[in-house]
Amino acid sequence: MKFIHLSDIHLGAPGALIEGLDPYERLARAFGHMAEHHADAARLVITGDLTHHANPDAYAALRDAIKILPMPVRLMVGNHDERGAFFSAFPDHPRDENGFVNYAEDVLGTRFIYCDTALPQSHAGAFCEQRRAWLATQLAMSETALLFFHHNILDVGDPCTDVLSLNKEDQAVLRALLTAHKHKIGHLFFGHVHASLCGTMAGIPFSGVASTLHQTIPSLAPSMESPSGPLEPSYRVVLVRGEDVVIHQIPFAYDGEVTWHGNDWEDWA
Repeated sequence: MKFIHLSDIHLGAPGALIEGLDPYERLARAFGHMAEHHADAARLVITGDLTHHANPDAYAALRDAIKILPMPVRLMVGNHDERGAFFSAFPDHPRDENGFVNYAEDVLGTRFIYCDTALPQSHAGAFCEQRRAWLATQLAMSETALLFFHHNILDVGDPCTDVLSLNKEDQAVLRALLTAHKHKIGHLFFGHVHASLCGTMAGIPFSGVASTLHQTIPSLAPSMESPSGPLEPSYRVVLVRGEDVVIHQIPFAYDGEVTWHGNDWEDWA
């Protein structure tokens, strides 16, 4: 199975620049690249920060844009989104009984679980008791699962980034829940950090994907400011093959020279 992970597209009002960049132009290039090279993907999952200021026009533009994609799209909300505005544009989108954008589906034998970590008027995330109860039910009924979050659900060692992660109390309880089901969790995916990273949490592999807009440059130094810049954006192509999960980073915006090498020894010698 192949699917695509994209995050933090930060659409503003149409025509408006965000951090000096055009988020629509970057997203259009990403969508065009996906349609040309990965039309066979089972899903495109966008893990939040769909907009920058929860502008209704931005949600409407996204609603129209995803219609042209050849693969099904799954949306999540982040700290820059607002659930009311999101549901106004996507009134039929799934939600749980408490109104969170939590939902799940089976994709070719694997349970995809989409978790809402947004907290109104906060850049840090939350995963409260109601949301944990919902996730516990989903995990209990799953044999194999992939989990998607917006916020990083553990501290990553960059002090400024960690202030904006899932709050510490919820991190601890969520960690215990995930650890109890670690034998059935293939991978944890999130966005939010605007940087590519990977690792394990309690032995469970995780990865974060870069934004299609500006990128965070990890400094790992004590600071309340994060360095960022207009680095090349990317998305991830994920291959699930039995028990194996392989993740490729796709630099879709690169338009420089490409050299093609053969694989015979003489081609390199």
